[in-house]
Amino acid sequence: MKKYIAEMIGTMVLVLMGCGSAVFAGGLADTVGAGVGTIGVALAFGLSVVAMAYAIGGISGCHINPAITLGVFLTSRMNGKDAGMYMIFQVIGAIIGSAILFALVSTGAHDGPTATGSNGFADGEMLQAFIAEAVFTFIFVLVVLGSTDPKKGAGNLAGLAIGLTLVLVHIVCIPITGTSVNPARSIAPALFQGGEALSQLWLFIIAPFVGAALSAVVWNYLGDKK
Repeated sequence: MKKYIAEMIGTMVLVLMGCGSAVFAGGLADTVGAGVGTIGVALAFGLSVVAMAYAIGGISGCHINPAITLGVFLTSRMNGKDAGMYMIFQVIGAIIGSAILFALVSTGAHDGPTATGSNGFADGEMLQAFIAEAVFTFIFVLVVLGSTDPKKGAGNLAGLAIGLTLVLVHIVCIPITGTSVNPARSIAPALFQGGEALSQLWLFIIAPFVGAALSAVVWNYLGDKK
């Protein structure tokens, strides 16, 4: 049970810090320092992963992302029961993080560009969004699988490599979809945002899972001992 709770806490922190940076500090303005912009939001997500990797990595492996859990499962590093429970607790943690953000937005001043940090795409750009989420999730999960491989991985530096990769992914993908590459991170804000965020949510679940599955196929080949 401890590893499930760890995943819940880790995902809560990721959503609170990552989406929170977009909600409260992500706005671009005419004055220096008025908003952290794309780079700042990207760093918030990446640093959240780094922090949690070293905090709970020894307990649960710090997936804090159903797409990563799927990749780990498909590379035979965990059983189906644990994979399912990880995903459930990741979503619960994300909802807790979004609930905290919603409470903060609802009880004080807020002039940011988003109230929840939900993902989305513009009319006519569904294919672009799907390709982006699938490809960037593929890259992200492949780095996770490679850097955490027991024999070929990066050891204690894995958390840093994974966090920096998430920063890189966000820098490119934020202008396209706001960057998901993590179904739990998309589900929770959409529940509080409602409307279009909910109607588009399917893409931010399916595309990351497609990318994660492809990364598992590739790593099963690259990491094969033969």
